[in-house]
Amino acid sequence: MFFILLGLWFVFNERVTLELLVIGVIISAALCVFCRCLIGRPEKKSLTRRSQLFALSAQYFLFVLKQIFQSNINVLRLIVTPGIEPEPQLHYFRTTLKNDLSRVMLANSITITPGTITCKLENDELCVHTLDKPLADGLVDSEFEKRLLEVEAMANAAE
Repeated sequence: MFFILLGLWFVFNERVTLELLVIGVIISAALCVFCRCLIGRPEKKSLTRRSQLFALSAQYFLFVLKQIFQSNINVLRLIVTPGIEPEPQLHYFRTTLKNDLSRVMLANSITITPGTITCKLENDELCVHTLDKPLADGLVDSEFEKRLLEVEAMANAAE
């Protein structure tokens, strides 16, 4: 944390001089001591769980990017293929996610992928509009939900 604060100090000051180095070291060290006193030192088990939670979250983010790419191809295929008439539909389903943040992440993940929009999220029920019927395949028990359940379980274990 010390080096991050010191680096930010130099970025914000836009130059490096001996005076700025000394002042930056003092301020960065003081902030580190203050934060350690305020927050306390985390346990090693907690750090391990947090790093696992970060890894799971990063994997989820990469999975969402992959799904966005695949959905772009599917929607493009739907648009440029002559003779295919899209069949827009509304789908209602329930999620097994318990945490409100996880539910919102699921709704946003569905919305961010082309061809689908989450119209409503109320408690554990979602209403999703799809551009075409095949785009609705996998909404119930989706890979999004399975991965978010893993993240949710890890987050609960980290608390």
